[in-house]
Amino acid sequence: MKKVEIFTDGACKGNPGPGGWGTILRFNGHEKELSGGEAMTTNNRMEMMAVIEGLKALKEPCKVTLTSDSQYVCNGINKGWAAKWQKNNWIKSDKTKAKNPELWEELLRLLKIHDVEIIWVRGHNGHPENERCDRLAVAAAEKYK
Repeated sequence: MKKVEIFTDGACKGNPGPGGWGTILRFNGHEKELSGGEAMTTNNRMEMMAVIEGLKALKEPCKVTLTSDSQYVCNGINKGWAAKWQKNNWIKSDKTKAKNPELWEELLRLLKIHDVEIIWVRGHNGHPENERCDRLAVAAAEKYK
């Protein structure tokens, strides 16, 4: 199984507002940058899109180390929140509706294909790949202003 590193970040100008996401994929010394955005979105949606698009770019099942500064995404997966929300028809433990269920569905589907370890890093704290992803996300969001 190929070992791939994926770094992600999302950005939003206003929340909601124009947003963007950035992803770096690294395999065997090669890197690929991906980015995109939407005219009206939220930061959490862009954080999720960065992860989803990074995983969708893989052409076969891989062992992935995924690094994100999004506690929403990292905790949603690592603490099992998203799986619990899905099991409870997208109702959270506080009886409110989980946000972004269609994105969580897609992410949970992709996580079944790949062996993914998710690592949280503090954003805007000098992590080189996280800073690059932030620049990609901000540039993508600018296109929708």
